[in-house]
Amino acid sequence: MVDISALGGSSPSLTNSRTGLADNMEMFLTLLTEQMKNQDPLDPLDSTQFVNQLVDFSSVEQQINQNQNLENILLVQSAAAQTSSVGYIGREATASTPAAVLEDGSANWQYVLPREAESTSLTITDASGRLVARLNGETGEGPQTFSWDGTNAAGAQMPDGVYSLEVTSLDGNGDTVAADVRTSGIVTGIDLSGSEVIVAMGGVRVPLSSIQSLQERAQN
Repeated sequence: MVDISALGGSSPSLTNSRTGLADNMEMFLTLLTEQMKNQDPLDPLDSTQFVNQLVDFSSVEQQINQNQNLENILLVQSAAAQTSSVGYIGREATASTPAAVLEDGSANWQYVLPREAESTSLTITDASGRLVARLNGETGEGPQTFSWDGTNAAGAQMPDGVYSLEVTSLDGNGDTVAADVRTSGIVTGIDLSGSEVIVAMGGVRVPLSSIQSLQERAQN
């Protein structure tokens, strides 16, 4: 989880930028001092050039400060997302993912077609990517639901576990109609250990950014 107390810190790149700017500024002032000490009184140095260089240093420093502020804003947003995601546990979420859990002979998906298709093929694979079954799907525009009974192409019952659905839809011209495949499930946990929050819906793990909707769990 993001440590909000550390928001005042800097990333390695910003730290290096600040260090490099400080070193260059110190060198510039040292050279300026030496040049002014040894300048020809009859042909003094052009002060305008030094002023312009000082302005350039100031502009770079302001840019570094702006980058620091942006990093802090992103950290705050990330911390807020992590904090709010804990409240997902126990609620029903719908995520954009091809994976779903087969449990007690049933696995369910939704897929959305942006326009009417001529044909739709549904391909189910297991966790190892092996083909399990291929079926025909709905072709109408909009959201469609698909419930799989867990039987493979030979009619044998597959064991419970995570399976993936691939939707291949073609229009009358043979062009692909891209489908958005979704799965719904009860949120059972939140993983905050990585750079992105991971939401667990039973055996399916998806990034927080893939969650499309969230609602209270239906009471039986």
